[in-house]
Amino acid sequence: MPHDAAEPDHTEPLAGAHVLLTGGTGFLGQALLARILESYPNTRMTLLLRAKGSATGADRLDKLLRKPVFSRLRARWGEAGLRAEVAERVAVVEGSLDSGEELALPDDLTTAVHAAGTVSFDPPIDDAFATNVTGVGLLYEALRRLPSAPHVVHVSTAYVAGSRRGTVPERSLDHDVDWRTELAHATAAREEVEAESRHPDLLRRALDEGQREHGKSGPQSAAEASERWRRDWVGEQLVERGRLRARTLGWPDVYTFTKALGERVAEEKLTGALPLSVLRPAIVESALRYPYPGWIDGFKMADPLIVAFGRGTLREFPGLPDGVLDLIPVDLVVNAILAVAANPPGDQPAYYHAGSGSRNPLTFRETYDNVREYFTNHPMPDGDRGQVKVPSWEFPGARRVERMLRTGDRVLSAAQRALLAAPGGVRTRRWQDDLTRERDTLDFLRYYADIYGVYTETEVIYTDARLLALHRSLPPERVAEHGFDPAVIDWPHYLQRVHFPAITETIRRRDGTRRARTGSALPEPTESAVGETLAVFDMEGTLVASNMIETYLLARLADLPRSAWLTELADLARALPRYLAAERRDRGEFLRTFLRRYAEVDESGLRRLVTDRLGDALLRRAFPQALRRIRKHRAAGHRTVLITGAVDVLVEPLAPLFDEVVASRMHARGGRYSGFLDSPPLVGEARAAWLRHYAENAGVELGRSYAYGDSYSDRPLLEAVGHPVAVNPDPQLYRHARANHWPVVSWSRHSLSAADSFVEAVG
Repeated sequence: MPHDAAEPDHTEPLAGAHVLLTGGTGFLGQALLARILESYPNTRMTLLLRAKGSATGADRLDKLLRKPVFSRLRARWGEAGLRAEVAERVAVVEGSLDSGEELALPDDLTTAVHAAGTVSFDPPIDDAFATNVTGVGLLYEALRRLPSAPHVVHVSTAYVAGSRRGTVPERSLDHDVDWRTELAHATAAREEVEAESRHPDLLRRALDEGQREHGKSGPQSAAEASERWRRDWVGEQLVERGRLRARTLGWPDVYTFTKALGERVAEEKLTGALPLSVLRPAIVESALRYPYPGWIDGFKMADPLIVAFGRGTLREFPGLPDGVLDLIPVDLVVNAILAVAANPPGDQPAYYHAGSGSRNPLTFRETYDNVREYFTNHPMPDGDRGQVKVPSWEFPGARRVERMLRTGDRVLSAAQRALLAAPGGVRTRRWQDDLTRERDTLDFLRYYADIYGVYTETEVIYTDARLLALHRSLPPERVAEHGFDPAVIDWPHYLQRVHFPAITETIRRRDGTRRARTGSALPEPTESAVGETLAVFDMEGTLVASNMIETYLLARLADLPRSAWLTELADLARALPRYLAAERRDRGEFLRTFLRRYAEVDESGLRRLVTDRLGDALLRRAFPQALRRIRKHRAAGHRTVLITGAVDVLVEPLAPLFDEVVASRMHARGGRYSGFLDSPPLVGEARAAWLRHYAENAGVELGRSYAYGDSYSDRPLLEAVGHPVAVNPDPQLYRHARANHWPVVSWSRHSLSAADSFVEAVG
């Protein structure tokens, strides 16, 4: 062993024990594993770990050992010593508690600590029951079959008491809910909701949503969006079923409801068969001391609210200022679990509460005061605007907050509809960013008010006399390191010197990295073998500041005497609403409708007009940044491609820039255009299909390729490559690009002469 081996000390708790631990990769489980490895040298462990993807249970343990919770052991024993210790004392049994499969456990277990379970407050009802109820039953049936009769420590939550007021004693819950009946209905819920989601009325809603949001991208994009909407609806309904069923029975959410039923399963399966202790922690947060002050693994219950306050986005929150926020550091909970594990009860289960509300209460108002003081003294950065000014709360109560949320939702929804219908532009995108921030803030507040509001309005105290008695029974020499009395917590010190710095450190560092990344230039094209990488450009709005109507006007007016201009302009104005409506529905419909204006136009005359006059006009509308970008792609060995719905004769002036030009072709007869297309236009998802086919035949790797587009109808094309870029995007594409972290660029015709850029680009 890497540490100094000692003779077994029979006064050492759990000496010679073999402990089964579930939930070993979770927050509490990691801390338990580290504490046992360091402080219980004569205790062996078996971890129940599920395989995850291609990673086996053993692989997951190997990865787990790299985490910060083991940094103290790495410093003490070295990396090789830590792994040697784990190899000697820790075994892995691969299995899952929600798979329904029988578990094969070691037959010499003396203790089992069940710390696994869903920690989400609003999972779908069937998922919550599978983990917190069915999984409990499977585990305890397997433990009952063992000859060693292990002591079971069932880690629950203090909030299994449900929504109530007053004090809650350390004893069995006093409800009469039949867990088998509830489990049966929860298990059947998904099949019921899936069937309901396929009802014609709901499918029509799904189709409408898909078409409204994604119709411009093409029928498959709209169909995928419709199915995505249906699946999301199923998930939302299952979450809502869990929440409503829990609340009708007196629990705030399906998490606490199923944890309460899990206790019933434990009592039924184990009472009289195996020693059972139930430990109910309150809100578990970062470590007070072990493995080091502030250690935490991910955000816990209160942390998103704390960080949101520091960022200035949590302007109010429902909560009783005199209500108790029952926080408890994770290392105190770990010490309590191990003390309970070392003291098995008799024939009847023993119950313990691990919290601070009884011995060392922290009110919601005191928490707010500490949070506000910390972020006033240590403000969060606010991008280029300096530092965040933290809000002041008035504690308006849940009803007023709910009214604020409803009003905000109506206002933001109306603003979003208006912006999505607005023309694209820098100002529109700035408004969209502001609107997105407001929507994110509102959605955040709505979610956490629904989920956590009940916890900040609690008027309950969980008594801890039994756990305190266990703490006081510790030998004096073990109290400092292994004690769990919450009275030792100095709240201002713990919150402002330990916990808040721990949860904001990563956020501050990540925000700084994000700001640096956001401010960087568009990534330069990387070199590749000639022709192996594509750079694909849309034309209108991406390459040139022009559209099909403007190009038509240039051609038409150039071919008409001035006396006929007014008539042509008036006719176009009358048709414009029809064209715009077609464009909103489908880009292909717009092209087919608008190109009818070319009926009876002389083919050779239009070609001469483009060569003699329109080519220069089109060039003057080219974005210099786009032309320079094309040059960079060509210099990097990339094959450049122009894909446009415009007709081929109108884009001929740009052909020297590209290795491949894909444009629409108008049907002609007798030297005149008919106003119809020779073949369907490449728009929406048809562009992506063409690109995939082209890449396959040309041996091109799309994952390394680039695409540039300005319209939401370009989304399938952009998603087909590894490097999509949104250029002067319309509101829908801008929203999609920001959501997917695509580069967004604003190109204009004012930074450099387009003619000079064209000469540079074509060499």
